[in-house]
Amino acid sequence: METPVPGSFGDAAYGPPDTADRISLRGLRVRGRHGVLAAERELGQEFVVDVTLFLDTAPAAAGDDLTRTVHYGELAEDLARVVEGEPVDLIETLAQRLADVCLARELVQVAEVSVHKPAAPIPLPFDDVIVTITRRRA
Repeated sequence: METPVPGSFGDAAYGPPDTADRISLRGLRVRGRHGVLAAERELGQEFVVDVTLFLDTAPAAAGDDLTRTVHYGELAEDLARVVEGEPVDLIETLAQRLADVCLARELVQVAEVSVHKPAAPIPLPFDDVIVTITRRRA
């Protein structure tokens, strides 16, 4: 039997969530200064963030209670602060920081985070560079 790759859905630490309920935030656009090139740090560029949170939404729905789910407006603001914040070389590192923000919400079991870098310094025509990670609450 093949050993799962850390961070993949076959890995017990990162495996599929216990619930199929999801809250997704797609296309959050934030300017950041991430990258290995000096120009990326100086000029900055737009990053696009997609997150999907896996959690049980039944208690929130049953009581129509915002405190029993994730406030996606507050989540968007927290994610934006990370992208706007301290620069990192790799968007893999940025994705991990964003996943940590998602998992800091007590109800979130699993977070899938994609960081798009559509203006990456690649000297060939391309549509997008995307790093996607999946992390499970420890």
